[in-house]
Amino acid sequence: MKNAKSRWIVVSSILILWAVSSLPAADWPQWRGSNRDGKVSDFKAPQTWPKELTAKWRVPVGAADATPALVGDKLYVFARQGEEEVTRCLNATDGKEVWIEKYATGAATGAAGRHPGPRSSLAVSDGKIVTLGVCGVLSCLDASNGKMLWRKTEFTKTVLRFFTSMSPLIVDGLVIAHLGKEGQGALIAFELASGDVKWKWEAEGPGYASPVLMTVDGVKQIVTLTEKSVAGVALADGKLLWQIPFPPQERAYNTATPIVEGQTVIYTGQNRGTHAVKIEKQGDTFTAKPVWDNAEVAIQYNSPVLKDGFLYGLSDKGFFFCLNAQTGKTAWITDKKESGFGEIVDAGSCLLALPEQSGLIAFKATDKQYEELARLKVSDTAIYAYPVVSGNRVFVKDQDSVALFVIE
Repeated sequence: MKNAKSRWIVVSSILILWAVSSLPAADWPQWRGSNRDGKVSDFKAPQTWPKELTAKWRVPVGAADATPALVGDKLYVFARQGEEEVTRCLNATDGKEVWIEKYATGAATGAAGRHPGPRSSLAVSDGKIVTLGVCGVLSCLDASNGKMLWRKTEFTKTVLRFFTSMSPLIVDGLVIAHLGKEGQGALIAFELASGDVKWKWEAEGPGYASPVLMTVDGVKQIVTLTEKSVAGVALADGKLLWQIPFPPQERAYNTATPIVEGQTVIYTGQNRGTHAVKIEKQGDTFTAKPVWDNAEVAIQYNSPVLKDGFLYGLSDKGFFFCLNAQTGKTAWITDKKESGFGEIVDAGSCLLALPEQSGLIAFKATDKQYEELARLKVSDTAIYAYPVVSGNRVFVKDQDSVALFVIE
């Protein structure tokens, strides 16, 4: 009996370990991950970080700053090759192409011509993929085979000075996209299934930031930085609920995705610091009540991440920073310049950053001081997309290719 019980314990332990190891890795289906907050739940940092990484596979896919999307065992990549914008479905395990869809369209030109491909990340939901091209082509594809379900081209002649950058949001069967240019644009809700327009908010054109979802007193609202303000718009009908003036100054733009934590919205912009407001409902109206302002830290070309009450990011001057999200006070700022371009992921036990030219950086999430854990080369070219983190896998889109690295 005792031996049988021991065998049962051993067998049970093996089954538990097998079940845990067989759990599916987390998806990254849209801009900034599953919840648009730059967080992943299943990354386990190694006890000893390796000195270097080797790509398990690398596939040329074309030019883009857009972050790929990972759903199940499929990696979706949106980029530009030649005169076309191309959506690819790759097998995430080996990088082999499953299907491809493409269309001819213009590239970014002028001052933005160094980045001719799309900057807007894909969104995947309900078996569909939504892409937004650099010249404003909005498309919906069947995720299983790449078949085009609908496509919108009304705003292709009306794009921002530095071209389209916001990433579409899919929520409650709607595709939310802010299209057009300064003084001539609209935040639009399209039906995901049909492409039909449900509502438009046409008061302001887009900025370069992406919208997020917020719920206050049961009311779902889209929060976004427009060309000259921060606004909350009702998801149900597109009605403006609240608005804060936030006009760009000098050579600055509204580019950072706002951070939502409960009823608090944190927003930032170059030369204008970082700010927090609390959204409150008073009768039938909503107001944005100031909570704090930080004039020391501002962001231009990336979006910060909120972890355990602290905000981490790369400042507009190119330095890592940490500030208290409850008080707005700066906890620390590094003195080593990285880049104004770069994204940060909350990977649980650590933070992962991918500045433009610095490689993949791991550092501790602490308000005491910056403490680097590892700095690993992942590309010979510049990187402007997020690292897609799932389990111990990290997918990296660089200037012309996408690669898979495994951290063990």
